[in-house]
Amino acid sequence: MYEWILFDADDTLFHFDSFGGLHLMFSRLGVKFTKQDYEEYQAVNKPLWVLYQNGEINTQQLQIKRFDSWSKKLQIPPQALNSFFLTAMVDVGLPLDGAENLLKALKGKAKLGIITNGFVELHHARLERTKFKEHFHLVVISEQVGIAKPDRGIFDHALTLMGNPPRNKVLMVGDTLESDILGGNNAGLDTCWLNVSKKPIVKDIKPKYQVSSLKELENLLVGSNEYDFNTVPSFWVHSTTARSNFSTKPVDETSMTTTTPKSKL
Repeated sequence: MYEWILFDADDTLFHFDSFGGLHLMFSRLGVKFTKQDYEEYQAVNKPLWVLYQNGEINTQQLQIKRFDSWSKKLQIPPQALNSFFLTAMVDVGLPLDGAENLLKALKGKAKLGIITNGFVELHHARLERTKFKEHFHLVVISEQVGIAKPDRGIFDHALTLMGNPPRNKVLMVGDTLESDILGGNNAGLDTCWLNVSKKPIVKDIKPKYQVSSLKELENLLVGSNEYDFNTVPSFWVHSTTARSNFSTKPVDETSMTTTTPKSKL
């Protein structure tokens, strides 16, 4: 069993519905927000997140620039719009199916932490509202650290706070290959990709484990004595024809595809 299990937050433990959050925010301001508005917002927001994850802009610049046009239109400061948005995201950010059961199942078996790209205001409020905060020994947020995944620095910072446990005793779980898995791999951690959509693996970003639900992750970690981390293959893949947990077939690297890295939004 691992000494520490680290989780991403958005789309790993919590639903991350940015359109729903924006729609709720603008409805509270008495403003209609359409799918077209959302596409225009994302045309600005997505490149900003890439710049942020590459360390080219900071969180304040991201928060201001993405709401600049709406700020001018509504005559509301962009910082205020961003705060309204984060509040709305707390309201729509419900736990993913299986998240609560997983955290309860891991209680007393490993220390739990979160490493996430994003903003303190959102993550702490969401942890408080869902009462998930009590499960975690550590919460590391890129806004506080000034470094974002996949930069190894945010993982090194977390590991220092954790007392520098052996890195092979730490598992990083996340839904995004290009930040969670790549970053965890670069930091020397074991990694588990939560691949709900069953996307192809990027050839040069290889998770040690792959699951299609948090229930499968629970089965892997605590569900059965057959899961011995000293004997399982280096890679597991979900099989729809196998039992409800995992196929023991290693990943076929010849079937892997390469994709362009994408930002976590």
